Amino acid sequence: QVQLVESGGGLVQSGGSLRLSCTTSAFPLNYYGFGWFRQAPGKEREGVACISSGDGSTYYADAVKGRFTISRDSAKNTVYLQMNSLKLEDTAVYYCYAERTSGGYWGQGTQVTVSS
Repeated sequence: QVQLVESGGGLVQSGGSLRLSCTTSAFPLNYYGFGWFRQAPGKEREGVACISSGDGSTYYADAVKGRFTISRDSAKNTVYLQMNSLKLEDTAVYYCYAERTSGGYWGQGTQVTVSS
């Protein structure tokens, strides 16, 4: 069973930055694909960014392209989501997701609130 623990959420003003961390028991890190998803109140969970296993190719939702960056650090077994130029509509619970052929795994989520 792969464990994922998100951290780094909080309250930030519009235009500010946060970095989310997802510390995981998944090993080796580059054998897994990882994604960040978010869910705002009353809305469905949506994909934000993902990083592939192996070469670490990255993909972003149009809503965050150019503002968010997903990365991984194998030495720390951690996946990051750097979020810049935050907007009110980025407010949501952010979830880390890991996937391999053996299955998919979710973290418990971390709240990000952007204020005006």
